[in-house]
Amino acid sequence: MKTWEGYQKGVNLGGWLSQCDDTEETYSSFIKEGDIRTIKEWGMDHVRLPFDYELIEDKEGNPVESGYGHIQDAIDWCGKYGLNMILDLHKTMGYSFDPAFGEEGFFDSERLQERFYTLWERVAERFGQYEDRLAFEMLNEVTDKEYCDLWNKISYECIRRIRAIAPTIKILVGGYWNNSVDSVKDLAAPYDENIIYNFHCYEPLIFTHQGAPWIPTMDTSFRISIDAPYKEMDEAGAKYLQQVTTGFKGFAPEQTLTSEYFEKIFAEAIAVAQERDVALYCGEYGVIDRVAPEDVLKWYQKINEVFVKYGIGRSAWNYKVMDFGISDARMDSVREELLRYL
Repeated sequence: MKTWEGYQKGVNLGGWLSQCDDTEETYSSFIKEGDIRTIKEWGMDHVRLPFDYELIEDKEGNPVESGYGHIQDAIDWCGKYGLNMILDLHKTMGYSFDPAFGEEGFFDSERLQERFYTLWERVAERFGQYEDRLAFEMLNEVTDKEYCDLWNKISYECIRRIRAIAPTIKILVGGYWNNSVDSVKDLAAPYDENIIYNFHCYEPLIFTHQGAPWIPTMDTSFRISIDAPYKEMDEAGAKYLQQVTTGFKGFAPEQTLTSEYFEKIFAEAIAVAQERDVALYCGEYGVIDRVAPEDVLKWYQKINEVFVKYGIGRSAWNYKVMDFGISDARMDSVREELLRYL
């Protein structure tokens, strides 16, 4: 399996150019140059920058120059401090991983798909020159498995169009169930040698998302320890989760979370990546701020052991706030040690 050098230790900049109030005030203040310097001082080698289509397009699809300017700022700051960057399209017209945004129709509309291709052609024209330190992630978290074959077709066409402009830039492709590690096996064969297979990991979901108010079936007061046996986690997941989750099939009910859990749930994706000679990357992973910092640290230790063992690049969610902030004051007591495990 390939190792994606320069993208082994990263952090997400969520909430800046995506999942925000889409105001110039936020775009200009949420992340500044000093934050990029801090991330470099943390020992990271890259950042993942989510952005939404509204940043760089108006309703008719015309370019918005100020939005491109904010992306350029991020690229320039990363260049100044020696960080690589992933540019992640978190929302395109007609599709978002979060139904609350009201985007729909993308997978049923050739018109919206064409607009998606055009967006990436423009991004490639603007930023393809930075391919030595920049990568493109075409779309964040496809949800339904039923989109699998169509998404493979759309992603191939998008890559083809990007390649006409940026022939060797690295491009990340993720699968269904919100980039589940279980979907890696169903990704199309890599288009060329510069494709990265991408997945996200918030497992066990009942632990990392305990009390999450955006999960309709979740009791926001629910809490569970990282040392709870799998049986307890599994029962709580059945009660409070509606999302597809990897779960604990094949694990002893009395067992508690260890790195072995992550090694087992990653095994299939690792085997696929080895067979297809493609690098594997985890674009998001983290623990909600309802969890005690000491338990957060333990979770990162366990998952990091497997990332390092197999050379899987990764980017923690999230640099600040967004319910997962690593730089938030609540993490002060463990941050110095935590940074060893990102």
